[in-house]
Amino acid sequence: MKIEKLMLSLVAAAALAACSSTKLDEKPPVETAQPVTQTTPPPVAPPVSQRPVTTVDLGAQLDAAVANQRVVYFDFDSFVVKDDYRSLIENHAKRLNNKKSLTLSLEGHTDERGGREYNLALGQKRAEAVAKSLTLLGVASSQVEPVSFGKERPADNGHTEEAWAKNRRVELRDK
Repeated sequence: MKIEKLMLSLVAAAALAACSSTKLDEKPPVETAQPVTQTTPPPVAPPVSQRPVTTVDLGAQLDAAVANQRVVYFDFDSFVVKDDYRSLIENHAKRLNNKKSLTLSLEGHTDERGGREYNLALGQKRAEAVAKSLTLLGVASSQVEPVSFGKERPADNGHTEEAWAKNRRVELRDK
């Protein structure tokens, strides 16, 4: 065992010696040093004038971000929140998380098709779907109140698909 280790170390030493790029009888090349020259120090920048620090009202910015984002629309006979409204819900969640005393009423609505009880239940499911989306983003459940109006408060009184699409919604209202 000792002989094997000794042989391995001799082979390794021989391999390293054979890999050398300079011969043992030659002197290695030496670089000549460049003369040191005096350099002037870099110019010192003049002091920056003092600017007043402006305060940012995060609450006002978040209020402005959701000012025109108050309605989530749904497909026919559905209470699934579409990905199109992800940023709207995230902005409202940021606002509610920033100001814990703020509460929202989530008013679920449907189009005129279907019975009264069915539409009240569907409007409630839509409002609860938006509430669930907000609570998943950290909003306290006490800050949102889902409520259904069914088909009783249409946004558009027309009897076309375009009118019905406007009525299938959840409105986010400050309380």
